[in-house]
Order: sequence, then structure tokens, then C-alpha cells
Amino acid sequence: MATSISDSRLPIEAQLAFIQDNPLMDLLDSFCEGSIIVDQKARIRWLSDKYRLLLELPEDAAKYVGRPVEEAIPNSMMRQVVESGRPILLDLMRIRGTWMVVTRMPIRDDQDQVIGGIGFVFYKQLDYMKPLVEKFGRLRGVPTTAEKQLADMRQAKYSFADFIGQSPVIRELIRRARQAAELDTTVLLLGETGTGKEVLAHAIHHASVRAERPFVGVNMAAIPESLLEAEFFGAAPGAYTGADRKGRIGKIQLADGGTLFLDEVGDLSLSLQTKLLRVLQEQEFEALGSNRIIRVNVRIIAATSRNLKQMVETGEFRSDLYYRLNVLPIEVPPLRDREGDIELLVGNMLRQFCDASALPLRKPNAEAMRLLHTYHWPGNVRELHNTLERAFIFAEGTELTVADFAHLQGAGDKEKCREAVKPLSEAMAEAERNFLKQAMSACNGNRSASAKALGISRATFYEKLQKHELI
Repeated sequence: MATSISDSRLPIEAQLAFIQDNPLMDLLDSFCEGSIIVDQKARIRWLSDKYRLLLELPEDAAKYVGRPVEEAIPNSMMRQVVESGRPILLDLMRIRGTWMVVTRMPIRDDQDQVIGGIGFVFYKQLDYMKPLVEKFGRLRGVPTTAEKQLADMRQAKYSFADFIGQSPVIRELIRRARQAAELDTTVLLLGETGTGKEVLAHAIHHASVRAERPFVGVNMAAIPESLLEAEFFGAAPGAYTGADRKGRIGKIQLADGGTLFLDEVGDLSLSLQTKLLRVLQEQEFEALGSNRIIRVNVRIIAATSRNLKQMVETGEFRSDLYYRLNVLPIEVPPLRDREGDIELLVGNMLRQFCDASALPLRKPNAEAMRLLHTYHWPGNVRELHNTLERAFIFAEGTELTVADFAHLQGAGDKEKCREAVKPLSEAMAEAERNFLKQAMSACNGNRSASAKALGISRATFYEKLQKHELI
């Protein structure tokens, strides 16, 4: 099935313009919440005003004409339609947090050649879709009542509304995170400690198609390595001395159908990295002390405050696992880069403290607020939260003063210290480069002798020379 026009002798642009100006198009557009026309290369040729408003695009939507459709609609399937020539007559697409019914059809000329595609968006008629959605849910495996009760115990605690901020970097972060939620693929959250990576992981799950399924978190840094494998993969009955005679279900199996959040994944040992890689590749694993393969359907969201790429270079992290996790990397900015968000966060946190303690609302005065703005917050949002809570509890009046934040008074000195001291990783890299140069100089450029003098193999020596751009 496809939309066709009669005269293939006209240029493609003219043929698409004919459809756009056809009175039937106005009628169809009036029945839906948005419509779009693309050419045979999936470039936008026309976008209705209703669709522009739905997508929250600027009024000057003309700048999108001639651009790839994905620039306006990241999860669009219009390219697939025009490239395959096959329609997608009924589909669900999530736009701005709302599920919508969409129809996409190729446009053909009278020679049956695909010259573009047309799409319509509906969402007010979802009640008519109820029988189909229920059937789809049964086929897809919607949880039973018992499963749902278990899943309810492991629901996401936060949504995107809980990630407070209006700065440009946060708006871009939320945009990317919402897009990641819709794609149901592996996400890697990067950023310093305390920036809100766990809140963002909860929010991504909450906005995804897995929202009704469990959200299970594992903090790799908080569990002793000797217990981590059993915690992660579970254990068969009697797998080790003291093991439960009934066996133990691991976090991966508990997350089946939902999301597994791996916090501080950079702290995972190399042996467990190998087993995690299998879960990502094959969606299966074996419990500790068992030969039975358990198959699961889990989405992985990983987070780390460490530099995984650098860890790969030093052999501390498997490169194949890194690339499996790094499908959709999202950088969570530190608080010092979130210009304008301090005041929003302070107000929100103080209101929370007030509601939880039944104490009167306390606000920082202008001088105290200036101090909060100028402090560099190495602990980020978590440090801000703890600092405000302490000040809120011990303050004597309803106004928070500089004296209530006495431990921040050396902020300027700390910042100077931070700028004056070179990061350890940079210092070590610089030292290694100097040693390589000194060895080459002492051995008159003889690389074999230089490698021997440094106590490393010739191959390793060459790798380090390339790394430091010395050859």
C-alpha cells in the first residue's frame, strides 16, 4: 500500500509539493495531531504546524526543510519506510513522554518508484487501540499479578522531574536521556561522584517501556569482591560453604524483563567483567556453582566516575566490555558547570528539609548565597545536599548566614590548591614520557637496549612510544 500521484514526468519536488497542496492533505491533517512529508532520501519536505508544536520545535521550522528527518524526530522510522518501500500502517511512537499511534506510508509515482514518504500522528484515539495493545502485551509478556507485586517492590524511585535544573547543559542532558529511554539499549552514564547518575538511571527506566518491570541496582564498590559474584549472578544450592540450601537468586535474574543498574562499574574485577560481557552479548549466564544456563531479558544502565577509556589502555578494564557498555554514553556535568542551577537546587532541597522535619523554612541570605555560588563543590549535588541539611538543622533562625557554612570558608584556597596541583594521571603520564626519552638518549637511540634498560619488552616499549607520540 502506498500513496501515488499520476505524472512521473514532473520533478520529485513538484510531485511532493502537489501532495502537500492537495485538499485531501488538509482533510487528513485535520484528523490527526501532526503530519510530515519526506523525500526519497528521508529529508524533510514539509512539516505541519501541529506536528511542530508537538515536537516543541522553534516557530521557524523552515530551517528543518531539506534536513534529515532524524534531526527533528530522533526516533523516526520514515527513513526505513522510504528505503524499504514498505509502509508501517500501525505503530506506537513516544514523543515528549506521550505514546502516540502513527502511520507511515511510502509515496510512489505512476512508475511505482518510491519518491518519498508521508506520516501521520494520532494519540487521542488510544482507547480504540486497547484490544490490540492488550493482545500485544500478552504476547510480549506483561507481568502476572505476582510478578507485578514483586516488580512494585523494585520500582524506579525517581523520574525526570526529580532531576532539578534549568541550565543549558542540564536541558541537553535531559533531552539525551529521554531519547535513551525510548531506544531500550545499553546506556553508560559518566561523571564525577555526586552528580546524580543514579537519579538519572532511575528516570531513564521510569520513562522506558520497561517501567512496569523491576529496576535493580548493584553498587560494585559497596560489595566485597568475594561476595560480588554470588550477589550478581546468584548461587546454586550448596555452591560454597555456608551457602543457602535453597540457592540464591542473583541481581541479574531479579532484573529479568526490567533494568539492571550497575553503579561504579569501573570497580568490577576482570573475572566478573568476562561474565558480564556474556550477559550483554547473549543475555544468559550461569549461577555460581551451577551448570544450568539461565536466560534473561535485561537492559543494562551502567555508571562510573572513573575514566574507563584510560582503564582500557592500562589493562584494568576489558576493551570489548567497554565498547559493549559505551553504546549510548551520557556525560553528567559537575555542579560547577551548571550555571544558574545552584539557586534552584538550594530552594528545592530546603523545602524538602522543611517538609520532612516540620521545622520552619530557612533560606540563605544574599551573602550566604554568594558563597554557595562561588564554592567549587567537589562532591557536587550530594555535597550540596549534605551541606544544606547540616546548616538547616543547626541554624538558630529562619535565615541561613555565612556562619552556617563555616566549613566552606576556605573555598578559595581549596580552589587555588586544586588548580596548582596536577592530576596524578597527568603527572604519571608525563613521568613515563620523560623516562622513555631518557632511556632513548642514554642508549643512543637503540630501542632494544632502551626497552631492556627499562625492564619492559620491546613490544611494550613500542606501544608506549606510540602512546606518547615519540615515533
